[in-house]
Amino acid sequence: MRLQTKLILLTCTLTFTIIVAMSLTFQQMWMSTYKEQLGEKALHLAKTVAAIPDLQDAFDDANPSKTIQPLVEEIRSQTDAEFIVVGNRDGIRYSHPVPSRIGQTMVGGDNGPVFEGKSIVSEATGTLGLSLRGKTPIYGDNGEIIGVVSVGFLFEDINEEGVHLRNIIIWIALAALLLSAAGAAFIANKVKRSIFGLEPEDIGRLYQEKQAVLESIHEGIITVNAKGIITLVNPNALGFLGTDDKSEILGKHVLDVLPYSTLPEVIRTGEAEYDSEAIIGGHEVVVNRLPVKDPHGNVIGAVSSFRNKSELYLLTQQLRQMNQYADGLRAQTHEFSNKLHTISGLIQLESYQEAVEFIARESDKQSDLLKVILKEIPDPIIGGLLLGKINRARELKIRLNIDEGSTFRDVPSWIDRNAMVTILGNLLDNAMEAVMENDGEKLVTVLLTDLGQDLIIEVEDNGPGIRADWSEHIFREGFSTKNGQKRGFGLALVKRAVDELGGSIEFHSGQAGGTRFSVALPKTRSDAA
Repeated sequence: MRLQTKLILLTCTLTFTIIVAMSLTFQQMWMSTYKEQLGEKALHLAKTVAAIPDLQDAFDDANPSKTIQPLVEEIRSQTDAEFIVVGNRDGIRYSHPVPSRIGQTMVGGDNGPVFEGKSIVSEATGTLGLSLRGKTPIYGDNGEIIGVVSVGFLFEDINEEGVHLRNIIIWIALAALLLSAAGAAFIANKVKRSIFGLEPEDIGRLYQEKQAVLESIHEGIITVNAKGIITLVNPNALGFLGTDDKSEILGKHVLDVLPYSTLPEVIRTGEAEYDSEAIIGGHEVVVNRLPVKDPHGNVIGAVSSFRNKSELYLLTQQLRQMNQYADGLRAQTHEFSNKLHTISGLIQLESYQEAVEFIARESDKQSDLLKVILKEIPDPIIGGLLLGKINRARELKIRLNIDEGSTFRDVPSWIDRNAMVTILGNLLDNAMEAVMENDGEKLVTVLLTDLGQDLIIEVEDNGPGIRADWSEHIFREGFSTKNGQKRGFGLALVKRAVDELGGSIEFHSGQAGGTRFSVALPKTRSDAA
């Protein structure tokens, strides 16, 4: 059964039950009150008749009914009482709506308390049928009870009033039931539109799918309502905010959690924001903020998705390292091409001796470098990176020395070579950028050693060094001592790669006045790695 049908049936059933219960209760209360009021009316009228002096005096006549009957019937005709009966002490009627019954004994058996001096309201069956009666004694001049007055209303008439009231209640109940049915249909349609015609099963399935999506995506997600109150937060967003308890975040205003968020502005303007940069939980993130609108185009909230900025640049930086590796090889090719052109020119000038000496000199130099790298640094990735950086340094007029004591033959296979490229490549790049500011000699020294339990990488330059007030921020993402966009990620990526391998990194002032970075990577896989 569809949700709309269920809502209509449930609402109508509930309304019908309430209306029926209230109608029966109201009718019962009305009948009880009506009978009570009618009994009081009958008793009041009986007391009024019993107090008439002419009626009291008529009891001394030879034929009391001659005086009492016209008097009482005139009063009855002016009221809505069904009967007014006057009887003597023996219960003999002196008046009755049916004249032929005058002189007969009163019927009902409820005169006993009256002759004891009590005024009563009773229900009894008389000659006219079951009636509600008000009875009171008639007193003589000396105060003795000389008769009784009985004023009555037939239950037949009372029941007719009840039927009339019941009919009114039924019509009112039917009208209320129709209104409730119309209201139920209206509410059901409104609910259907608000949930886009989905059934509860569809909503449950979509909720489960949404939860799975929110937990699987890498972005942090925060949604707020039109008042800026946080209504949803996914696990990744909780990680950025430094908590794993949703109750600490949900229900709070977004500005209480993220003081500098522009989500309220997005709600106000209805304009989306894409690829904005922000700081969340100490992380530099890229944020997208979009308004949430209802089918009528009204803004009912907003959603913010954000991701760590360094993650977006990580792949770019790693690709950049590979590109630099390729650029180094191209530089080496270009350099050898220039040397071949020099040799060709010397031969064409018939300067054979100079050509031989040039070839021997370059061959010895290159041979010595290749021998050192092939022998001491046999890993092709690390060795190729060093060759590329050496040739790049030559193009920049930088002297890049590999320490004579370097050896990197015992690099465990579990260590990610991409991480090694990130560490060594960024340290060399930073060192070469630093020495480019020198007017004199530009020197970068590299030491690689695998002696002991750790792999040691040291890169030292003779650049201007690192100021003391920068030391606490040097590894923070986005921090850079140089101007320009997309800077401040090299050392942050180095720190991340070192942490992933379970190692440590530190820096000190170098012997030549620049900076020396030292990296220690354990050869044995650790929990951190």
